[in-house]
Amino acid sequence: MASVDSILCGKYPAKAHAEKCADYLKSKFNVSEGIIYLEGQKTRMIEDNDEPQPFRQRRYFFYLSGCKLPDCYFTYNISTHKSSLFIPSINPDEVIWSGLPLMPDEALKIYDVDEVHLSDEINQSLTQLASSQSSIYAIADQVSDHITFLAFETKDFSALKETIEECRVVKDEYEIAMTKKANDISQIAHTAVLKAVKHATNERELEAIFLERSIANGCREQAYHSIVASGENAATLHYQKNHESLEGRLNLLLDAGAEYRCYASDITRTFPINGKFTKESRAIYDLVLRMQLECTEMLKDGVLWEDVHTHAHKVAIKGLLALGILKGSSEDIFQARTSVAFLPHGLGHFLGMDTHDTGGHPKYGDKDAMFKYLRVRGKLPAGSIITVEPGIYFCRFIIEPYLRNPDHSRYINKAVLDQYWSVGGVRIEGPDYHYRKSGILLIYLCLDDVLVTKDGYQNLTTAIKDADEMESIINS
Repeated sequence: MASVDSILCGKYPAKAHAEKCADYLKSKFNVSEGIIYLEGQKTRMIEDNDEPQPFRQRRYFFYLSGCKLPDCYFTYNISTHKSSLFIPSINPDEVIWSGLPLMPDEALKIYDVDEVHLSDEINQSLTQLASSQSSIYAIADQVSDHITFLAFETKDFSALKETIEECRVVKDEYEIAMTKKANDISQIAHTAVLKAVKHATNERELEAIFLERSIANGCREQAYHSIVASGENAATLHYQKNHESLEGRLNLLLDAGAEYRCYASDITRTFPINGKFTKESRAIYDLVLRMQLECTEMLKDGVLWEDVHTHAHKVAIKGLLALGILKGSSEDIFQARTSVAFLPHGLGHFLGMDTHDTGGHPKYGDKDAMFKYLRVRGKLPAGSIITVEPGIYFCRFIIEPYLRNPDHSRYINKAVLDQYWSVGGVRIEGPDYHYRKSGILLIYLCLDDVLVTKDGYQNLTTAIKDADEMESIINS
């Protein structure tokens, strides 16, 4: 298998993605001809300021163009298989401040498209395309006011969004390499935080270390706002403050992932701030790690994600019973959904250009509390990337209503539970890569990179999530 860096030396496979989307349109919507039209994100100014907002490219546009430039347009002719990118022309006033923009001939060498034109030619090009193609496919609310589709007989603003979202689920070799690169850099940043935590005094110091290591190693953007949660703050799933003192806190939950060329990573680790887990913290950590490892072993092409999520709850119940936090029959606890008090979220989500990537088909209206927040439903296809992120949390706001409800309180030993509030929350997370090549299912567990074949698997990397190893690094 080629190395990540050698794969990324080539162009982002935008034309293959365009072909994939065209095939989906043909098979799902019976499309025979037409134009795919997409716009990149616009340059937007900060309100009451002359500086632009931080730029984030539209993912639908990037998937078919591979272009990160703002203020661009893209067309793809389904009949002729020709892709065209339209990039901003020279603005003399802007050159004074920002230098010369990318020229069409330069862009053609960088991006996997057939033609590159200037953006002021887009309407003329659309008119010409309409002379031979009767339909145009675009995304609602992502078409600029000055763009005209009047020459097209059929204008569809719904099919393309679904098409791209579904096609993004299964990743190709290049996308896997991009995600792996983001994870490699995130590993460096996570390890740097691990080495610094014992000597830090505030959560913000550790967030700064993660950001510095990410940028220094090639990731200027983060996939999401980092969660740097100490002590009981870790019981808040998407804790955002990141500025509280570490004094008197047991553990740090670090949920942080760098973004590489529009592709996300998503990694969570929980470790002792002083370099040594307490008895209670270590017991919960070992339980969560067991949940992750057992769920990971279930992953294969066609596995039902609900089954994997269910297994996580059953392992959690067994472990919490062994610790005395829960009491009674494991089956009764499972049927009562009491374990949701300690694992309130879904087991994971698709990962790609977005942290919570497209195509998961969640059912947030599900009345079953165990599945309400499950972001992926149904079978996992080979080629998908999914996170496996079990957790056990001691959140008073969530658990106390269960203690007041006799249907749940009968299964919870409050005297034992009271010993665990200071643990806060423990979550372990890393994305799993499912990729089929030559009939063999390859699964990479990032942080633990695992090559899985029909007969077994091979661990490709060493990841820092072993409790003893983490304690050793913190104390080194």
